[in-house]
Amino acid sequence: MTHRIAIAGSSGRMGRMLIEAVMAADDCTLAGALDLPTSPALGQDAAAFLGQESGVKITADLREGLAGADVLIDFTRPEGTLAHLAVCRELGVKAVIGTTGFTDAQKAEIDAVAQQVAVVMAPNMSVGVNVVLKLLDMAARALSEGYDIEIVEAHHRHKVDAPSGTALKMGEVVAAALGRDLKECAVYGREGVTGERDPSTIGFATVRGGDIVGDHTVLFAGTGERIEITHKSSSRATYAQGSLRAVRFLAGRPSGLFGMDDVLGMR
Repeated sequence: MTHRIAIAGSSGRMGRMLIEAVMAADDCTLAGALDLPTSPALGQDAAAFLGQESGVKITADLREGLAGADVLIDFTRPEGTLAHLAVCRELGVKAVIGTTGFTDAQKAEIDAVAQQVAVVMAPNMSVGVNVVLKLLDMAARALSEGYDIEIVEAHHRHKVDAPSGTALKMGEVVAAALGRDLKECAVYGREGVTGERDPSTIGFATVRGGDIVGDHTVLFAGTGERIEITHKSSSRATYAQGSLRAVRFLAGRPSGLFGMDDVLGMR
């Protein structure tokens, strides 16, 4: 079976990594390449940066870019992703969403779209990160008393949201395992005289700089010992390969909202 894939944000860093992965996959073909109306890459072959020809031109016309696709892979911005999904629903195109920074209301919009077309949405498409999420659930249950929990994440200087979607997902997994609501126990910044640490909280620290692809560490700090569960990405290729696994998972699924735990059979 050949999976016909359209890529959103096709001239960006992640978009190009996705195009390269699609071009290299035996069971995938590039069917569309979308970008902003202001992109200087409009009209160019989507694989030109690889020194190859895909026969697909980069376009800002959503219907044109999605017309021949089975699935859209989208790692853009929340507003753009929602606009793309509206057309996906209209055309019956499935979606793999790696965009982060959605509000609860926007997540509800995605859930509504998924009632008609199948969607995989995850704050991180890396297989390794999703295995780490399972490890965190187990660790949090075992270390539920006597351990302070802190989440530290680092990304490149261009990332616009903080904490990262992956860090927040890690916090949600840990909080759920402890029977807490992350919205009520998260601490996102400390400055000045803060007083002693509240043991019921989950702390977040954010680092932005250089070209860091993505580092995440969850620290369980107890008396006399510390347990650290860390994932470090050295290349965006891991997100691209995870996205293709999500595309393959969606084949034969007409509707529904899924996560990477579904894709990897870990739910």
